[in-house]
Amino acid sequence: MIRRSFLRLFPLVAGSALALSACGFQLRGEENFAFKRLAVVGAPPPLVGRLSRMVEGGSDSVVVDSVANADAVLHISEGRNVSTLTLNSFGSVVEYQVNYSLNYTLVRPDGAVLIQPSVIALNRAMTYSDQFANAKAQELDLLITDMQNDAVDQLMRRLAVVKTINPTPDQVVPGVAPRAPLPPPPL
Repeated sequence: MIRRSFLRLFPLVAGSALALSACGFQLRGEENFAFKRLAVVGAPPPLVGRLSRMVEGGSDSVVVDSVANADAVLHISEGRNVSTLTLNSFGSVVEYQVNYSLNYTLVRPDGAVLIQPSVIALNRAMTYSDQFANAKAQELDLLITDMQNDAVDQLMRRLAVVKTINPTPDQVVPGVAPRAPLPPPPL
């Protein structure tokens, strides 16, 4: 009985694996950063914790506490704000826009720039009701945590772009800003 079930499911499992491999799906795997020791400066503890887990869990690099022991230093600052998105006919807020920005730059301990100053900017819409003010405050905290996690994920992909910690001027990773035009393609 078990053997028949397995034989019926085998073509389905094999077909799924074939379809995933044909579409280009690939597991994330291990990252090979140009730096082996990274110091993070200016970030709040939850952000440093997630960044440390992702760097150390997905590569042979480690996050260190001291800039003196680091191959690269990541300077981070974050910004959060909430703005009114929609009002009802009585002038009460119906929807807010939650904004989160992560400003960062990656430098060597001697000050040489590896990634020019950049920004990751995210926003989410959140409905609001005075009747559920406590629940909406908790929802706001969850949204900000989610945006912070999303920003760290994007930051990890941008850190992987650095190929050497001794770049020539044309190898320095350009800064990225929201709604900025893309740099011209290399000639």
